[in-house]
Amino acid sequence: MKIILVGPVCPYRGGNALYVSHLYDVLKEKFDVEVINYKLLYPKIFFPGTSQEDKSSVKIKEVPSIRIINSINPITWLKAAKFIKKENADLVVFDWWNPFFGPCHYTISSFLKKQYKDKILFITENVISHEKRFIDKLLTKIGLKNADKFLVLSNSVENTVKYYSGDKRIYKSALPIYDCYQFENEIDNSKTKEELGFKEDDKVILFFGYVRKYKGLLNLIEALPDILRTHPNSKLLVVGEFYDSPDEYYNKIEELNLNNHVIIVNEFVPNEEVGRYFSVSDVVVLPYKSGTQSGVLNIAYGFHKPVVVTKVGSLPDDVEEEKTGIVVEPNKKNELVRGINRFFDLSNSVNFGENIKNKINSQEFLKVTSVFEKIILDSNK
Repeated sequence: MKIILVGPVCPYRGGNALYVSHLYDVLKEKFDVEVINYKLLYPKIFFPGTSQEDKSSVKIKEVPSIRIINSINPITWLKAAKFIKKENADLVVFDWWNPFFGPCHYTISSFLKKQYKDKILFITENVISHEKRFIDKLLTKIGLKNADKFLVLSNSVENTVKYYSGDKRIYKSALPIYDCYQFENEIDNSKTKEELGFKEDDKVILFFGYVRKYKGLLNLIEALPDILRTHPNSKLLVVGEFYDSPDEYYNKIEELNLNNHVIIVNEFVPNEEVGRYFSVSDVVVLPYKSGTQSGVLNIAYGFHKPVVVTKVGSLPDDVEEEKTGIVVEPNKKNELVRGINRFFDLSNSVNFGENIKNKINSQEFLKVTSVFEKIILDSNK
C-alpha cells in the first residue's frame, strides 16, 4: 500500500521535520512511502530565526523527498496536486501545525478531493498557532476543510480539532522518543561542565528549545532565587534560539542578581552538540504557559533525563509522577519552585533514569503502523 506524506523533512530543521522524518522511518517498513517536501517553508519576513535549514555537520534522519511546494506560490501547489494525483496512493497525509499553511493545504487537497475520496488524512501536531493571531481560526477552518479524517498526537489537540472536524473520524498516536541525538562518541561530563562554566557539584536545570513567550522561561528565571535558597548550587542552563527579544530575559536576570547562576546559549544547536547540554543536566524543565505537546520532553527522555513540566496540553500525560518527572501547575512561580525542589529531594532515592528506560521500551509511537493500517482499511470500506 502506498502513502504520500506532505510535510517538511531534511534539509529543514525543528520539531515538525523531526516528527515527519521519524514517521517516514517507521511507516516505510510496511508501506511504500513518498514524501512531498517544501522548496520554501516560510518567507523570511515570517521567520524569526536565523535559518530554516539544518546546518549541522552531523545529519540525522535524512529522508528522501521530492521538493515541490513553495508555501506562497500557488503554481507549486498545483504542481504538487498534479504529482500526487499521478501516484494513485492509498492515503494522502498532510502534516498540519500552523494556520499559515491554510491556503496552500486547502488548494492542494481541493484538487485531490474527487480522486482521493475518504483518503485524505491530516495529522494535527498543532491546530492553532501558539501566538493565536486573530486570523488563525479562519485560516485553520480553510486549511482543514478537505480533511476526511484526522490523526492527533495528544488529548488536548483532539479536543481542539473536534471544533473543526464535525463528525469526521479522529485517530490517535503519539510523539516518538527522540533518541536520535546520541552518537558514538562518549561525552566527558566533567570536562563539558567545566567548558560551560559549571562546577562539578552544580545541579544543572536545563531549558532547551526556541525561546518564545508561551514557553514560560521568564517564570523559571523568577523562580530561581527561591530554588537557590534550598539548593544553593543550582544553575540554570538556557539553550535555544531566542524568537523573542532577549533583553527582557537578560534584564530580569540582572534584576534578580542571577548572573552567576544562569548560562545562556542563544543559538539553534546543531545535532552534534545537543548531547553536550543534556548530558550535563540533572533535570529538564518545561515551564510552558500553554501548548499541546513538546518534542523537547521526548528528547529529554531519549537521554534518560527526568523532567519538570507544567500541566498544559499533553505534557502531564507523558510524565509518571515522581517516577519520570514532576508535574506542576502553570503560570505559578511557587509551583516551579515546589516541583524542582521536589525533584532534587527525590533524586537520591528515585532512579528516574531507569524508570524512563522502562517507559521508552513501551513507547506508544511504535504502534503507529497499525494505526495507519486501520486508517487505510477504514478508507476502503
